Amino acid sequence: MVFSSLIFLFLFLPVTILIYSISPMRIRNGILLVASLIFYAWGEPVYIFIMIFSTVFDYVNGILIERYRHRKAIARGVLIVSMIGSLGILGFFKYAAFVFDNINSLFNLHLQAANLPLPVGISFYTFQTMSYIIDVYRRKVPVQKNLVSFSAYVTMFPQLVAGPIVKYEDVAEQLANRKVTLDRFGEGAELFIRGLAKKVLLANNIGLLWTNVKAVPAGELSVLSAWLGIVAFTFQIYFDFSGYSDMARGLGRMFGFEFMKNFNYPYISKSITEFWRRWHISLGAWFREYIYIPLGGNRAGMLKQLRNLAIVWLVTGLWHGASWNFIIWGLYFGLFVTIDKLFLLKWLQRLPAFVSHVYTLIIVIIGWVLFEFEHLPIAITFIGTMFGAGANGFVDNRSLYDLSTNALLLLLLVFCATPYPRKALTYIRTQFARFGSLAASAIYFIFMMASTAYLVNATYNPFLYFRF
Repeated sequence: MVFSSLIFLFLFLPVTILIYSISPMRIRNGILLVASLIFYAWGEPVYIFIMIFSTVFDYVNGILIERYRHRKAIARGVLIVSMIGSLGILGFFKYAAFVFDNINSLFNLHLQAANLPLPVGISFYTFQTMSYIIDVYRRKVPVQKNLVSFSAYVTMFPQLVAGPIVKYEDVAEQLANRKVTLDRFGEGAELFIRGLAKKVLLANNIGLLWTNVKAVPAGELSVLSAWLGIVAFTFQIYFDFSGYSDMARGLGRMFGFEFMKNFNYPYISKSITEFWRRWHISLGAWFREYIYIPLGGNRAGMLKQLRNLAIVWLVTGLWHGASWNFIIWGLYFGLFVTIDKLFLLKWLQRLPAFVSHVYTLIIVIIGWVLFEFEHLPIAITFIGTMFGAGANGFVDNRSLYDLSTNALLLLLLVFCATPYPRKALTYIRTQFARFGSLAASAIYFIFMMASTAYLVNATYNPFLYFRF
């Protein structure tokens, strides 16, 4: 089940909200748990047992760490067992085939791994249970002894399958005490509708352009077609993932939870370092707290700092997928973040904002080519086409047609990738008193109706980050 489906919007969500709202606070975590299990099992009934096992496994490990805290060797042993178990499950489903393929290529063997589909959301909920166990071990959070409450945290359907990654310390108090007011519910509903519109009306529509361009061999593309296609993907992946994150945060608020903001207009960035402070914020924060800082961060000299950055970016690439293109993509951005840290950031700050902004966008767009094409030679060929190598001319009829039919959409995407739409809605709401609120409500109603109308006849409705 996905958020941008009619069955979720008009059956699952209303029924869940109704039952949750009329239930006493003491059983609301249980209601949320049952709803989340139904949500997850809807599309993958078998893999629900993997998630249940991971939840119970780390619930027990947390209690054991607390019980044997005075015996450090045992507590540390439980921590290690928990990490091996969590990473082992993730590795088996996500990386086993990749490892076997590379061993076969290196040693001319014919080993075979089980060809199992990747459980949706496993990367996200694995990181959540790991952060809980680590924080219990560090005494940053108290152990959760209520299995229902802990299970509700791990399986919570608003952010279960594609984040944001929610650390236990951020919601521990909310699991025990939270209140849903009419104002907060309304804010959550608006945030959800805004995310739905970003996903359905923007990401899906521009994604069709990229699908058409990607289907054409690179040698048959003009330079303009190649740039139009990858710019379309650049917008698609942003509005797809940030739209999902907005929907997740909105749903969380509707149920009384506050999740961290996962995107902060990354395409207005003026350096790669700034871009990664604005893109997938929860993942960056997780890697910083649980990998970069424990390795020493920037406290042990420049050489070790560069080593730590390389490790973090290697893991960042691997987290996104078991394929060499993701590893290269991670190291590619790690290289530019390192160059920023060494000298480039100071230079960019002295340049006109427009120049540093264009530089950042070009580096990001090229990075998305590496991200999207699983086979590196195809990615390199496509990048060459973008810059004229092997291209079918600079402009052709196909590219002119694609540009003319998508020009207004592209302009809308550029506008919506900035803070100006949010500022405009805030201005309408605050400057025109009661009529401003009515006007803003009418805008959200139009968003909802337009999104629903699109979904009624939609044949193209992917969520890109579900595969990670």
